[in-house]
Amino acid sequence: MSTESNKDLVRAYFVAFRDRDEAWWDRFIAPDFVRHDPGLDFEVRGPAGVAKLGEVLHGGLSNIEMPIDEVIAEGDRVLARLRFQGRHTGEFQGVPASGKAVDIVVMDYFRVADGRLAEHWALMDNLTMLKQIGAVAA
Repeated sequence: MSTESNKDLVRAYFVAFRDRDEAWWDRFIAPDFVRHDPGLDFEVRGPAGVAKLGEVLHGGLSNIEMPIDEVIAEGDRVLARLRFQGRHTGEFQGVPASGKAVDIVVMDYFRVADGRLAEHWALMDNLTMLKQIGAVAA
């Protein structure tokens, strides 16, 4: 795939994640896909792992949007700089719903193989999110 195709695949991932599009995940997430994310207490592997991540995030946050600021690609690697936005309307990481808005910076780095997302390194500003929902002092 070209670097532009890889960038389009990553952009589409964020739409599919927002919309919880399991058919897209089954088609474009490799079976051996792995997400490296120090902020999670569970593994994200394959389309089922992405679905589990979706359950956790969508269970605690509503009105999720992920506006992309920049996408850079070289070879089979794609870096996306974006924001993760939503409202804390359900229990999230042990914190009861606060109704507060969440707006954090995210850097996501992907490896593409055979037209599918094969690996993902995620770096989210979890401390700011915890401050925004009132889990830690600001």
